[in-house]
Amino acid sequence: MASKRITLVEVGPRDGIQAEPKILSTAEKVEFITRVMDAGVKRIEVTSFVNPKRVPQMADAEAVMAALPRDGRASYIGLVLNVKGYERARDAKVDEVGYAVVASNSFALKNQGMMSDDTVSAWLEVGEQARKDGVKANVTIGAAFGCPFEGEVPPERVVEIAKRCAQGGPTDLALADTIGCADPRRVSELVSRVKDALPDMPIRVHLHNTRNTGLANAYAAIEAGADFLDASTGGIGGCPFAPRATGNIPMEDLLYMLNRMGVETGVDLKQVIANAQWVEERLGKPLPAMLGKAGIFPDVARGVVTPQAA
Repeated sequence: MASKRITLVEVGPRDGIQAEPKILSTAEKVEFITRVMDAGVKRIEVTSFVNPKRVPQMADAEAVMAALPRDGRASYIGLVLNVKGYERARDAKVDEVGYAVVASNSFALKNQGMMSDDTVSAWLEVGEQARKDGVKANVTIGAAFGCPFEGEVPPERVVEIAKRCAQGGPTDLALADTIGCADPRRVSELVSRVKDALPDMPIRVHLHNTRNTGLANAYAAIEAGADFLDASTGGIGGCPFAPRATGNIPMEDLLYMLNRMGVETGVDLKQVIANAQWVEERLGKPLPAMLGKAGIFPDVARGVVTPQAA
C-alpha cells in the first residue's frame, strides 16, 4: 500500500444531486453539507456556479454559500466552467474554486460549449485571476479515461493536458472518470504517468461506478499514490451532459474498504451511513450504495443467532 492515509472529498452536494429530477431546497442542501462535516470530511464540493437554465439544481449557489456555517471545519469547493462562474464563486466567498477542463472535443462541446484546448486556455485565465485574488483553485480533467462520444482517450493526451493545466498553479489536479469506463490498470497507469510528469502536483481521482468498477479503481488509484479521492454519500451522482454517467463511488462503501485496509481518513463511517439514509429520504428513492443495506462487518455479527447444539 503506497499510502496509509488519504483525504476524501465529498462531492454529493454538487455532483451528487446535479442530475437528480428532485431539486432539494437550499435549507436541505445546507443540512446535507453540515451532516457531511459532522462525519469528519474536510473538503466538500458544495455547489456549482453554472448556467441555472442548464443545471437548475444548482440555481441557488449563492444562497447556499451564504447559509453555510463558517467555523473552519471544512473547505467549501465551488465548481466553475468559465470566468463568469469564477467571479460568482469568488464573490460568494468559496474556500476553493474547482475548474473543469475536458480531454475530448465532443464532450467539451457538450459540457462547456468549447473545444478541449479552449477549456484548458480558459482554466489558465481563471488560474491566473485566482492567484491575483488570493483564491485557491483546483482543476479537474474530465473524460480522462474515456469519452461518451469519442471512445478511448489516449493517455498521452491526458498527460499533455495535465502539464498545461499545471501552468495555472492549481492546488491539486484531478483525473476524472466522468462516465465510469475506467479499469484498475488504466487508473494505475494514468495516475503514475501524471505523477511522473508532475512530481510536485497533488493528484486527486474522481471516479464513477457506472460499470461497477469504481472501488477497484479507487484501490488502484491509492496504490499508484493518489493524494485525494472524490466520493458521494450514498453513491448519488452523474453528469447531465454525459449519457449514462450514473453514480459516483459511494462514500460509505469506499470508507468501509479503506477502514478494512487500515487506511486512515478521519471520517466517521456510521455517520456517513446515517447521512445516506437522510439523503435517501429526501430524494425519495433507493441509493446505489451497498453498505447501508449490508451493514458494517464485524458489527453485523452481533445480530447472528448462535445455533443450538444438536
